[in-house]
Amino acid sequence: MALSKYQEIRDFAKFGKKLVDSGLVESQFGNISIRNGDKMLITRTGVHLDEINKNSVVELDIDKSSNLDTIASSETIVHRTIYKNTPALTIIHAHPFFSVIESMLVENETIVPINIEGEYFLQEIPVVKGATGSPGLADKTSQALRTHKGVIVFGHGTFSAGKTLEEAYFITALVEQSCKMKYYLDMAKRSIMH
Repeated sequence: MALSKYQEIRDFAKFGKKLVDSGLVESQFGNISIRNGDKMLITRTGVHLDEINKNSVVELDIDKSSNLDTIASSETIVHRTIYKNTPALTIIHAHPFFSVIESMLVENETIVPINIEGEYFLQEIPVVKGATGSPGLADKTSQALRTHKGVIVFGHGTFSAGKTLEEAYFITALVEQSCKMKYYLDMAKRSIMH
C-alpha cells in the first residue's frame, strides 16, 4: 500500500531529524528518498535534514531526468540507479564519522563487522569508490546494494536501502556502530602491542 504524500513527508521529517540527532549526518548533508511506483521523492539540495517540510522534497521520475534534477540532491543519480537495479523502496545517504574513517583504513574492498548485530544483519560492508553524484558511483553502489544492505563510499559516506525508512535508518546506524566498534578495537590492539 502506497503512503500518502502527507505521511511520506512526515517520515522524511522524522528520519531526517533522527539522522541529525544521532550524529549520522550534519544537518545540511546527506539525503533521503522514497520510491513511489515509477517516481521517487528525494530531498532537495542543501536542505537541513532536521528541518524537513513539504518544500524540502521534490518528486522525480525514476526512469528519466528532468529540469527538476537541478534542485534535487546532488546524489539523485545514485538514488535513481539503486531504484532501477534493486528492490529498494527507500534510501538513506548519510555521512557517519566512523564509517568514513574505516572506509579509508580498509585494506580490501569490504569491512567485516566484529559485533554480533553487524555480523548477523550485514555480514560484510562493501566499500566502493567514485566521485559524488557520478554515473560510476551510481553503478558501483547499486551493484553492491543488490547483495548487501548497506555500502560505504570511500571517504564520503553510506548508502542504505530498505523497504521502509525505518529499515534504511536501522542499517545506517548499524553500519556506523559496526565501524565504530572496529575502529576502537583496532586502536586498543595497537596500544597493547606498543
